Amino acid sequence: MKLTGYQARAARALVQWPREHVARKAAVELEALAAFERENVDPGEEACERIQSTLEEGGAVFLTEADGGIGVRLKFTRQEVRSIRRMENEGGPVGNDDV
Repeated sequence: MKLTGYQARAARALVQWPREHVARKAAVELEALAAFERENVDPGEEACERIQSTLEEGGAVFLTEADGGIGVRLKFTRQEVRSIRRMENEGGPVGNDDV
């Protein structure tokens, strides 16, 4: 999957990291990351891989066309998964409504 600047900007917003933090962790110049996010200026394949890896460390999940469309989302934490599983079994039996 080829990371786009728009995905990188969205992922950074989702993980709530400032651009400076991502640039430092990914070993990419701040100006290069800004240009990539803003105008989709290609910083190079290696830099894209480092940016994507850094954002994935923060919890971003990059979606491909096979996932229903290219995009990005946050992954659930273990605690969130447990809460969801617990809620799925609540509510009691299904009944009929007279509405």
